[in-house]
Amino acid sequence: MATTTDARDADIARAAAAIADPSRARVLRALLEGRALPASVLASEAGVSASTVSGHLAKLLEAGVVRVERHGRHRYYRLTGPAVGEALEALARIAPPLPVTSLRQSTHAHALRRARTCYDHVAGALGVALMAALLERGVLEGGDGRFHPETAEGDRLSAPGKDTTYRLTAPGRAELAAFGVDADELAGRRQLIRYCVDWTEQRHHLAGALGAALTDRLFALDWIRRGSRRRVINLTDAGRTGLERTFGVALDA
Repeated sequence: MATTTDARDADIARAAAAIADPSRARVLRALLEGRALPASVLASEAGVSASTVSGHLAKLLEAGVVRVERHGRHRYYRLTGPAVGEALEALARIAPPLPVTSLRQSTHAHALRRARTCYDHVAGALGVALMAALLERGVLEGGDGRFHPETAEGDRLSAPGKDTTYRLTAPGRAELAAFGVDADELAGRRQLIRYCVDWTEQRHHLAGALGAALTDRLFALDWIRRGSRRRVINLTDAGRTGLERTFGVALDA
């Protein structure tokens, strides 16, 4: 799934079978944050034993959906690349929601809508607000940050955008460098600017190398923190103040 293949020649059934199991789907949702996680954490996320999650991870590895990294004696698993995360986000668009059976689940769903990770960049209300602010300030240009379903050709909810070409302006490059994100250092790693059509907000949030670098900077400044539930991001008081002063991002409490 990490490589580009013509859909007519792709073994879609094999990839679908690898992620169809509910426990494996929970493992993949845990990895959507872009982090590498050990099997013990993934077992907890999936609600299965260590021996059971090992079997699930073996199937995901065989399908090329995840890869393993060795750090000393420990093994960590992560998605093979952004394409896998994009495919999972696209499936979320057509999948029925999981039934909410508790207040805790309802709170988690609300937190995901407010701020979450989409692979390695910020999504949800926070992500689209940041994108809108970058456009308003002239850091980016080329579009209005909105999803227009009536005229969309390649764009669709919960998927990488195709219809709009965003560009980093010269003043924007300088402003981001002052913030601690050097766009020149990101050149060549992957596409600098991409966007996703956010499935909860139905607007654009920033992706690509620039979106990932901005997210890393927000974490480094402790403006955002990872929540106790998967993919959830918590905006700190310093982050709320800093984002408003730096980029003009104003969010409801």
